[in-house]
Amino acid sequence: MKIQAIRSLVATGFLGAIGLAWVGQGFSAPQEKEAPKEAAKVTRSADELAAIESLRKQGALVLELAQTDPRLEVSYLQQVEKFGDTQLAPLKSLKGLVRLNLRGQGVTDDLVRNIAPLTDLTHLHLEKTKITDKGLSSLKGLKNLEYLNVYGTAVTDAGLKELEGLKNLKQLYVWQTKVTKEGAANLKKVNAKVDVNRGLDDLPPLPKVEEKAPAKEMKKEAKKVEGKKKGDEAKKADVKKAEIKKEEAKKDDSKK
Repeated sequence: MKIQAIRSLVATGFLGAIGLAWVGQGFSAPQEKEAPKEAAKVTRSADELAAIESLRKQGALVLELAQTDPRLEVSYLQQVEKFGDTQLAPLKSLKGLVRLNLRGQGVTDDLVRNIAPLTDLTHLHLEKTKITDKGLSSLKGLKNLEYLNVYGTAVTDAGLKELEGLKNLKQLYVWQTKVTKEGAANLKKVNAKVDVNRGLDDLPPLPKVEEKAPAKEMKKEAKKVEGKKKGDEAKKADVKKAEIKKEEAKKDDSKK
């Protein structure tokens, strides 16, 4: 019995030594994975809930960015016949509003004043609206703005100067506006991060195809027709002469 006990102790010690060696080399028992943390639920104030309800009744789409991101996005996707302060005023009550899409709505320079207090905005769509350079001056305080789309508006180079203080601006779309290549370059000098996209206006010009003068071509064509006509008339004259000669020859033969 003593011998078996000694053997058992030796075996236990040996296995324990192996276990210590494994731990020393970085081996350890498998650990259970932590369960993913649930997104913290956002409690919205009564004013915020009322503003969301008002916007939705007027046709706006109000959504959180993701299940784990409670920040808000508001979009007016359908054309609103009489777009005005009523549609924009509730926006100031929304906390964490970062994206606003007003594409194609009747947004004027005066209405843009409703956007000025929305300093959390990172993305703003104002394409195909009625804004001008004056409207862009109301956006000076949107320090977090990264994306701005004003294509199809009356914005000019003067309007781009109003955006020079927006240091986080990275994408600016100005297709079909009066913004010139020089105006875009000037904004780029102030903010090297911004990409001013002028659409087709930035593409290199197509190679010129030499066009033939229509009048010259018409003269050439007229000469060809006239020459062909003269040729046909000459052939007819020759044929007639030949027929006359044949008739005369027949007459001479009959006299003989």
